Amino acid sequence: MKKTVNIIGAGLSGCEAAWQLANRGINVNLYEMKSVKKNPVQNLDYFAELVCSNSLRSNDLKNAVGTLKRELELFNSLIIQSANECAIPGGQSLTVDRESFSKTITKKIKNHPNINVIKKEVVSIDRECINIIASGPLTSPLLQQEITNIIGKEYFYFFDAVAPIIKLESINMNICFKKNRYDKGETKDYINCPMNKEQYELFYNELIKAETIDLHLDDETNLKFFEGCMPVEAMAKRGFKTLLYGPLKPAGISNKDGSKNYAIVQLRQDNAKDSLYNLVGFQTNLKFNEQKRIFRLIPGLENAEFIRYGVMHKNNFINSPILLNEYNQLKSNQNIFFVGQITGVEGYVESTSSGLIAALNVYQLLSEKKMVSFPKTTVMGSLQSYIINTNVDDFQPMKANWGIVENLHIDKKIKKEIKKELYSNRAINDLQHFIKLNKFN
Repeated sequence: MKKTVNIIGAGLSGCEAAWQLANRGINVNLYEMKSVKKNPVQNLDYFAELVCSNSLRSNDLKNAVGTLKRELELFNSLIIQSANECAIPGGQSLTVDRESFSKTITKKIKNHPNINVIKKEVVSIDRECINIIASGPLTSPLLQQEITNIIGKEYFYFFDAVAPIIKLESINMNICFKKNRYDKGETKDYINCPMNKEQYELFYNELIKAETIDLHLDDETNLKFFEGCMPVEAMAKRGFKTLLYGPLKPAGISNKDGSKNYAIVQLRQDNAKDSLYNLVGFQTNLKFNEQKRIFRLIPGLENAEFIRYGVMHKNNFINSPILLNEYNQLKSNQNIFFVGQITGVEGYVESTSSGLIAALNVYQLLSEKKMVSFPKTTVMGSLQSYIINTNVDDFQPMKANWGIVENLHIDKKIKKEIKKELYSNRAINDLQHFIKLNKFN
């Protein structure tokens, strides 16, 4: 097998994958189309453009994304190294000058002797070569069609909105209760937040007048929602009782004493660890501060801790739990790997991690060595595990958080900050051992 890899896309994950492979002596063809054709959100002519925030979020190791950045540093990550070089004041966050950041990465990529940059829109993929697809959430229509040909149309998703996810431990179970609608099933799978009429009226009135995020559309009159994922605030504006026949319907759920409620908000388990729950039917385009304010009006969620806020935007991602293995390798074709946001990871650092994991396993494959699964005690490993093991019927993007990391069995009385520190220490120690064991230094 020729030791050359094609990488499609020079975003964060594509550049990281190229860097990791090139530094290990693998020749890389890095395809980038933005110099030929930019997508609607691109402005710069450089690689790894940060199109949203210029922050790579917290540097605090007690924060999962802070630990994730430290994990990436152990592999001499191009993205984290460049971000540190281009950092500007941002408190505890790693905030960068976005143009300097992209320029720095572009220069390093172009100057690497093992990386060949090809300015071209890829419209077909050679199944006989090793390919890493890092085309991002706004994959070009022609490449999207080619990917669809490879994986099957039913596994390629386009979504408008997703619901928030909160921590189980932040739910007030003195108010909420577990029960399935009409008592279906042998186990009680849903957490229910009951509302009387006065509580519903307050929630409804705040919801319909709340501030939403500007989608920057040229013509918002043509904006159409999929009925299956309509933002909850848009649904509410159809009428006062609309939600009572939708996500807040009380039918089939009674209290322990048999009494009925005016409305019910249901929460559904979101991970195998049973530490995260999503608000069923609460897809939203509300501003994040409005989500926190309004959704905390729901009885039992007064102190809800949000792991992910609901978002609405055009995005492409594949059904990774069905399609990919733990190496980001396509199950149906071992020559094709997917990385970055197209796999369902959410965030700059998470995309970088995805690219690194695939690159190291491509290197193992080309070296005729066994491919490796990252420890689930690390943030990298737990995020990867979530992407390929979560619910295939309701798969939605995920960012780094302690809620998806393998349990650390410690006294529940230990303070939250100390607990986070213990999780971080374990993650870094375990990854250092993993690196030494597999000789990835």
